[in-house]
Amino acid sequence: MDQESSFRTALVIGFLAVLTVTLYHRIKSWASKESLDRRQEGRFILFTLRPIGLLLWLGVFAYMANPAWMAWSSLALPASLRWAGLIPFALGLGLLVWALRSLGTNLTDTVVTRRDHTLVTRGPYRWIRHPFYVAMALLILAIALLAANWFMLVTGAMVFSLLVLRSRTEEAKLLERFGEPYRAYQAETGRFVPKL
Repeated sequence: MDQESSFRTALVIGFLAVLTVTLYHRIKSWASKESLDRRQEGRFILFTLRPIGLLLWLGVFAYMANPAWMAWSSLALPASLRWAGLIPFALGLGLLVWALRSLGTNLTDTVVTRRDHTLVTRGPYRWIRHPFYVAMALLILAIALLAANWFMLVTGAMVFSLLVLRSRTEEAKLLERFGEPYRAYQAETGRFVPKL
C-alpha cells in the first residue's frame, strides 16, 4: 500500500466514525418529528452555509473515492505533518461524542430550539457554549491535513466562519428562550474557548 492510500484509508475510517456517531444522535433527535424553521438563521446563512458545506463534503468524498480527483488542490506537506492530522481528528471526534451525548434530544441543525428544549450546561458545555462547532473545526483541520488539500482547508474555514456568525443568532434565540439563566451561563463560559 502506498503512502497516499494509507492517508486515504485513515481518512475513510475517521470519516465513517464521525458519520456513525453523528447519524446516531441525529436520528435520536428526529424522534420528536418536530418541524424546525431554518429561515430563522437569516438569508445570508441560509444561502451560504449549506452550499459551502456541500462543496467541502463533495471534496472529501472525491478524495476518499480517488485521491487523484482532488490532486488539483493538493498541498506539498511532509508525511509527518499529514499524520499529525490524526491528533485533531481524535480530539475532534472525542469532543463531538461528548457534545452530542450532552445535548441529547436538544440537537438541531439550526438555530431554532425544540418545544421541549432544555438549557444544557453539562459535559463540555460546562466550559464552552459551542463545543460542537469546535469539534467541527478540529475535524476539518484534520481532514485537510490528512488529505494535504487546500480546497478542503479553505471551504472548511469558510464553513467554520459561517458557524461563528450563526452562533450569534443561535445565542440570541437561546437568550430569548431561557432569559436570565442563559445570560448567567454566557457570563460564566466562553463561546469557543473556556474563559480564564
